Amino acid sequence: MPVSGGTEVGAEGSAVAYLGLGSNQGDSRALLVGAVHGLSAVPGVSVTRSSRYYRTAAIGLEDQPDFLNLVVEIVTGFGPLELLEVAQELERDARRVRTVRWGPRTLDVDILWYDGIFMDHDRLQLPHPRMEERRFVLEPLAELAPDLVLGSGRTVRAALAGVLNQDVVVAADPTEE
Repeated sequence: MPVSGGTEVGAEGSAVAYLGLGSNQGDSRALLVGAVHGLSAVPGVSVTRSSRYYRTAAIGLEDQPDFLNLVVEIVTGFGPLELLEVAQELERDARRVRTVRWGPRTLDVDILWYDGIFMDHDRLQLPHPRMEERRFVLEPLAELAPDLVLGSGRTVRAALAGVLNQDVVVAADPTEE
């Protein structure tokens, strides 16, 4: 589903990136919609496409509510670390508090893939180091870019085939959460 808005980003000096968004606290649908709109409003970022919403069980710390997730494709003039700042600002705006790793959160925004760049920085690893192990990332990403080549050299479609045992359900009506 296309998402409109945002500032037009010129082809020169711009990058394509995929962001994973998730929430399991508060009104998750409203938080995700707000995050996508907030991202679209940032000068230098254009949200070009968005996946459907997916309902998924928590991974890591499992005793918590299910998550609502989606993936967006963006074009941006920001570098990876600048984009990370944008993502963290969206999380702060949603009043995310980091207390427990993999714990409940109002909003999580992860940079999954950024223009084919490999990066190992103390604040950011690209592509996302665990994305190929997580169906809740791969399923919505496959809607947008099934033939995208990931860090392992596999396509999204091939990586998805390896995690089909994880429960992920399309949330046709996210208001049912």
